[in-house]
This record gives sequence, structure tokens and C-alpha cells, in this order.
Amino acid sequence: MLLRRSLMAGLCAGLLTAITPLSAVAQEFTLKLEHFLPPQATVPSQVLDVWADNVEKDSGGRIKVERYAGMALGGKPPELYDHIADGIIDIGWTVVGYTPGRFPSTEVFELPFMVDDARAASYAYWHMYEEGMKEQFSDVHMLGTWVHGPGLFHTADPVEVPDDLKGMKIRGGSRLVNKLLEATGATPVGMPVPAVSEGLAKGVIDGTTIPWEVTTALKIPELVENHTEFEGTALYTLTFVLAMNKDTYNNLPADMQAVIDDNSGLEFSIFAGGTQADADAPARALAVEAGNNIITIDAETAASVWKPVVDPIYATWIADLAEKDLDGQALIDRARQLIDHYNASVK
Repeated sequence: MLLRRSLMAGLCAGLLTAITPLSAVAQEFTLKLEHFLPPQATVPSQVLDVWADNVEKDSGGRIKVERYAGMALGGKPPELYDHIADGIIDIGWTVVGYTPGRFPSTEVFELPFMVDDARAASYAYWHMYEEGMKEQFSDVHMLGTWVHGPGLFHTADPVEVPDDLKGMKIRGGSRLVNKLLEATGATPVGMPVPAVSEGLAKGVIDGTTIPWEVTTALKIPELVENHTEFEGTALYTLTFVLAMNKDTYNNLPADMQAVIDDNSGLEFSIFAGGTQADADAPARALAVEAGNNIITIDAETAASVWKPVVDPIYATWIADLAEKDLDGQALIDRARQLIDHYNASVK
């Protein structure tokens, strides 16, 4: 009996010895990733979790990515970028337009009727980041740059022509979306997306501009009954970044940096933008099922009725960038060239 106990004790000790190094490896690097949406929303569940899971797997368990939804670590969504740069968090996903004017080159993808495909624009965005936008983001280590699917109106009253927006208080997600709203006669209301549901419920706003995919998490079809979408080129898109604190990245050993790099960059950006766009259809189907009024503006009407109203935004934007010694027309031309190249390559 004593011999059996000794053997069991030795076996347990051996098992503990074998397990301990594995546990230590699993806890070697812990990265805090924060964003502003509910965890079940498309981006957290289908993009950020996928990225984090792949990093953990590819690191052999040496990297652990803790995920914090809905600004759980404190602060407000517009503060996320600085939280990344300052090292308050290790990684963050945010809307670039939450800090208006700070990253002016990215606004090329937010111009009205500029983007026709989220994957193509995300492809162009990453290339243009590498070509000339890096300087604007020099205080972080960039992991991904992308746009969402077509942005549209979700309103209490139906919107078919620009004049229908006159006098409405509409939430806009960026500086250029607010310019678009002003051009139609609406009153733009700056508001991070998590506040939209309460704003609609309390009548603080009459509508919002967001893509279909996020309407499910925010319960938009339950709060307003009218949705105005556009065929062809999107009314607008917003730009996003997934970024990492530079010191956090630099302090990782080379093999763990390689794991981060292998899961980031161009392919990840296209995946992220495409995933958001792919989630539009299921969300739209829920609004249809609810019996909501979906107004679809055909491409011809968009070009003849809507586009002339917002076209002056291009000239104003180009002039704004010129004051910052940036060539806005060159950015527009390059973005279109890259978008066309991507679209041609996948046909």
C-alpha cells in the first residue's frame, strides 16, 4: 500500500511538472483588446474574435487576448484611439471619424457615392495606408484598415428624396457624413453608435445613418420603421482601424510579432470589410420580416437626384486638404484606381 501511494505521488508530481510549463506558456503574454459595441455585434463576434482566436492558436497559447466589449475598461468611444496610443489598452478597434479631422486622408473613403464594394475599398485603404497614411498613424502599430458595407438612412418618417430630410435630426458617424446631412437640409447630430438606440427611443434624433449589419445589435428595426438604401455606389461608408500600442508590439519577441503580423495587414483588412458587408443581408431580412418600409433608391435616381446635392462636398474636401498640404484629388484618383483594380481582379 505504501509502495502504491509512493508511485501515485510520484506520478502526480510528474504530471504537475509536465503541466506547469504549459500553464506558464499560456500566460506569457496577455493583450487587452477593447471596442465600443456589444459582444454579439458583427465586428466583435465575426471579426475581432476571429482575429484574437487565430493569434492565440498561432502563438501556441503563448498569447492570450482578453476581449472587452462596450468600453468595459472605461472611457468613451472617441477616446479609444488615444487609449491605444497611450498604452491604456494594448489593442483597440475604433471608427476613425470619431476624431474629426485628425486623420484627413482616410476621409477619401467616406465621401458620398465613392465606394461600391467594401472589400475593394478595404483593399485600397490598406494599400493607401502603406503608401502615405502611415505618418498620420505613427503613434500606433496598425493591424487592419477597412470600411463597412453601404451606409443608409433609418428614419421615423420615410425618406425618398433629399428634401424629405429637411428639418430632421439625423445621427452622423463622421465629419463627412455630417456634411452630407447638412447638404440635404437635415440637422446632423454627432453621436457614437452605442448611443443611437437611446437617442431614437427618446426622440433625441429622428433617424440615423448606419449600415444594415449593425441594426440588429442596436435593435433599430424596432425603433424606426423606415429604411432608405441605395443601389450601386454606397451613399457613404465609414473607415475603421484595428491598432496596437507600439510599445506592446515592440516588446514582444520576434516570433510573437510574426504571429501578429501574419494575422494582420491586407488580407485581414479585406476579410474584415467583407465580413461586415456580408452581414448586411441577414440584418436587412429581419427588417423585412418585421414589416418595415424599405425604400430602395435605384442607381439612376441616385445619380440624377441625390448625387448633385452632395457633389459640392468633393470640392470643399479637396480645398480642406489643400490647407493641410494634402492633395485630395490625388487621393480620390488613387482610391478609385485601387478599387477598380480589385474589382477587376475578382471578376
